[in-house]
Amino acid sequence: MTANLSHPDVRRDLTDLHLELPRNGLVTWTSGNISARVDGGMLIKPSGVTFENLTPESMVMTDLDARVLEGTHSPSSDTATHAYIYRHLPDVGGIVHTHSPYATAWAAQGREIPCILTAMADEFGGPIPCGDFALIGGEQIGAEVVRVLKGHRSPAIILQSHGVFTLGPTPRAALKAAVMAEDVARSVFLAVQLAASLGTPVRTLDPADIDSLYDRYQNVYGQRPQGDRA
Repeated sequence: MTANLSHPDVRRDLTDLHLELPRNGLVTWTSGNISARVDGGMLIKPSGVTFENLTPESMVMTDLDARVLEGTHSPSSDTATHAYIYRHLPDVGGIVHTHSPYATAWAAQGREIPCILTAMADEFGGPIPCGDFALIGGEQIGAEVVRVLKGHRSPAIILQSHGVFTLGPTPRAALKAAVMAEDVARSVFLAVQLAASLGTPVRTLDPADIDSLYDRYQNVYGQRPQGDRA
C-alpha cells in the first residue's frame, strides 16, 4: 500500500458515505460510487470492490484528467465522468452515481421525473431532468451531465438507459440528493400508476409555487446562524 496517503480525513468520510448507498437501497453489489474534490484532484471508489471491503486506503486519488496519483487499486470505471464534471463545474465538491431502481426506471423510459411533490420543489427546484444516452468509460457521460445541469437548479440528473448522478458542494450533500431523488422517483412512479388506474391526470406544481417552495427550503428551512434567519 502506498505510504503517507494524502487527505486521510476525506478518505475516511468517503468510506463511511459509501456504506450509506446500500443502506438506503441505492446500489446492488459493487455498482455505484462517490467521489470528492480535493487539493490536487479527486478521490474516488476503486473499481469492483464491495462496499463492506472499502477502506480509507483503498480510495484512489486521481487528477482531474483521471490519471491515477495515489493508490494501488484501479479507480472506478466512472472516473473520467467525475473528472470532467469537476473540471467544468468548479462549485461541485462531491459526486454520487447510483442505479437506484425507481429513478433508473424513469431513466429507462428516457423521461424526466415531473415535479408533482413539494419535496421535489424543495430539493430539486423542479423536475429531475433526463439526459441523453452516453456510453460508460469516457467523458461522454460527464459532458452530458454538465450540458444538462449547468445553470439548472436540480442537483440530480437521470441519464437515459443508465442511472442517476447527483452533485453537491460536498460528497454528503450529493449523497442526500441521491437519497431524495430515489425517494421522490418512487412516490411519483406510484402516483402515475394510481392516476392511470383512476383515469385521472397527474398534476404538476405551478411554477410560481415551485419557486416559492424552493426558496423557503434552500434559504429558511433548518438550523442556521442567528444572522442568517429570516
